[in-house]
Parts: sequence; structure tokens; C-alpha cells
Amino acid sequence: MTRWTPLTHLTAGLLLGAGVLVTGALGGRPDVAALGVAPLLTAVWGWTRRPRDPLEVQVRAPRQLTASAELRAPALLRAPEGAVAARLRSSSPGTEPDECLVRLLPGEVREVALATTSVRTGENQLFRLDAVGLGSGHVTAGEVLTVGPSSVLVLPGQPPLDRLPLPPRLQGLVGPHAARRIGDGEELHDVNLFTAGDRLRRIDWRTSARRGVQDGRLQDLYVRRTQSTAEATVVLVIDSRDDVGPDVATWAGGRAVLTSDVTSLDIAREAAASLARAYLGQGDRVGLEDLGLRRRPVRPGGGRRHLERVVRRLALSAPEGTPRPRVRAPQVPSGALVVVLSTFLDDEAATMALTWRHAGHRVVAVDVLPPVRGAQMSVRLLMAYRMVSLQREDRLTTLRRGGVEVVRWAADGPPPSGGRAQLATLARRRHGAPR
Repeated sequence: MTRWTPLTHLTAGLLLGAGVLVTGALGGRPDVAALGVAPLLTAVWGWTRRPRDPLEVQVRAPRQLTASAELRAPALLRAPEGAVAARLRSSSPGTEPDECLVRLLPGEVREVALATTSVRTGENQLFRLDAVGLGSGHVTAGEVLTVGPSSVLVLPGQPPLDRLPLPPRLQGLVGPHAARRIGDGEELHDVNLFTAGDRLRRIDWRTSARRGVQDGRLQDLYVRRTQSTAEATVVLVIDSRDDVGPDVATWAGGRAVLTSDVTSLDIAREAAASLARAYLGQGDRVGLEDLGLRRRPVRPGGGRRHLERVVRRLALSAPEGTPRPRVRAPQVPSGALVVVLSTFLDDEAATMALTWRHAGHRVVAVDVLPPVRGAQMSVRLLMAYRMVSLQREDRLTTLRRGGVEVVRWAADGPPPSGGRAQLATLARRRHGAPR
């Protein structure tokens, strides 16, 4: 049996009623004594009507949610006989607790929607609920019931992107992009003489009448040749070895990153999910590699189900100890566009990017380091950060000189505004193999 304890209302009613009743009786004032009967009877009635069974609370948090303005989960409350209300306190890491008073009907189930926000993606502990049942007259209360927090996989958001860079060589016989070879497409390649194998519907009668007529007779036919269509293969390479926040003091691991801070891995997940959605939405093929894990990569594919597979793998990516340095770069399909998303705080991601570039791939390096808060740094910490920052800038400069295009995703405002503008600039040109 759950213990239901009296509240201040009940104790105050008992003391006030008994005090007024005794005072009126000792003073020979029945009218004064009658004033103490009402609060005394109300307190006794509330105590005798207190619930005997516990308040049942259940939070049905989804196993996974997509990062957005609000994350919601339903909470179910079942009131025992005698309970009329419940006081709820909902909280999640990195947010302010929210309290409310919910009216209950005995024997019925009341559903309450819990809402929270989370700037962090991946595995999160969300939707903790503390509930206290209130008896009749709000003079008794049950024990505090704590449910949760629940483990929820928060999938990264997928902000839309406009124009995107393409690899120098397209693959396949069909696709959304115009290839350089001649075939069935919509964009004009040239106008050429009719040869064996050309389709009759491709004949350009105006050009034939202008160029192919000699001595009043049609001698040559000309056809309009179009560029064939093909698809691009894109390989997203995420570096899950680092998950650093804007506070430099947390980079060494001595202090935990605040749950209200966006980390580099959160930015990388969102950037990769946005790129995957954009490329798959226009009919290209997308694969996923992780420099921090030795698991089987996600092979290039297309379609809505493939996007869900890529986004879920991105949400599950997280640092796992200290991985061994890679001896060789992961294999990527020939002619693919490689997008490396990393903080570039060490040499491994930069070395892999240069290796792919020297192999003939177009490589885009996406810098996902969050803007650093340096106002409260000590002198020693500031000196260490400057040394690390100089080494990082040297790596990015080496990448640019090696033919790798560098994009700062979190620059000029919250992501993806900065990266989106720079990707649109890269989309205007198509790079070939390095010299």
C-alpha cells in the first residue's frame, strides 16, 4: 500500500478547527465554537477519503525522434479512487524543468504530452517525469514517483540544400545530370551529319535545309545530338573520433561538455544528413564511411529507405575509445565525390582527404569545429588553444594547396547557412583529376 501523507492544508484545518472549537467552549461562546466545526470536519473528511492505491504513471517515449523545435512523448496517468489531481514536473538535460497541475478522474487514464528541446543528437536521456498524486481537497499527497529519463535516439535534422558540387565523372546510363558523352538526354551537345544508328526523330530539318542542299537537291541530313544523363556517386566520410564543444577546457576530457552546447559531431551529423537528403532527392547515390569505426560502411545506394539507413547510422556514430590509426584510406568507388566531415584537429582526416584527391577524386573537406568561446580562458589554456589552432590552419592550408576544397560549415551564423552558401559556390565548377 502506498503511503499518502497529510499536507499543510489538512494540518492547518485540524489545528484551526480544534483551536476555535476549544476556545469557544471554554469561553462559553457557542457561536465561536461553531466556527471551528467546518474546517475540522473538512480536514477529517479529506483524511478519511484519502486514496489507498498508488498513482500509476507511464511515459511512452519513442525509441527515436528527429531533431526539431520540439520533441514530444505522451505520458499516461491513471488515478486511484480518491485522487483528484497530480502535480507533474518534467525535465530533460540542458533544459529548464516545467511544472503543471493536472486534473484527474478516478479510474480513467489521462494523457499528457511532454515536450522538450535538444540541441544534441545521437543517444540522449530525455523525458524525466516526477509526479505526485493529490487527494480530495488537496489535503493529502502520495509519494513522489519518478519515471525516466528514457533513452531516445535523436536523429539529426535535414535542412534543405540548394545547389551541390558534383564529381568530375558521372556514372550510369540514366540519372538527373547531363553527362559529357552523347546519348539520350535533353541538353544539346551539337549538330552533326546523319550517320548510321542515328534516330530519324533527331533530324534537324532546318539545319539540313540550310546546309545540306546542293544544286537544289537535299544531299546531307543533320541531326541534333544531346548529352546523355547520368548519376553522381557521393561518399560521405564522417570523423567520429572527435566530439568537442565550444568550450576548449573540455577538449582534453577533464570536464564534460554541457548538454546545452552543440558539439562538432552534432554539426557533422546534421551536415551529412542534409547532404544525403539533397543528393538522394535528386537521384544520386550516397554512401557513408566512418573514420572512427572499423564497421562495415554503408555502400552507395539510393531511395528513401537508404536515406533512413544513412541518417540512423549517423545518429549512432559516437567516439569509441582511442581508435588505431588507419594504415590506408577506405576504398571509394571510382569517380566518386568524397565529402570529409571532420574537425581536422589531427593529421588523419587530412591525410585521407589528400590520398583520395591524389587518386583522382573530387574531395570536399567540411570543417565542423563549432565556434570557440574564448572569453573565459586562462593564459595557459589560451596559449595551448593558439598552438592547436595554428596547426589546424596549417592542415587546412595544405588541403587547399593539394586541390581539396574546404568548406566551413558553422561559419557566418548557425548551420547550415555558411556551408550552404559555400557549397553553392563549389557547384558552379567541376574539377578534374589532379595534375
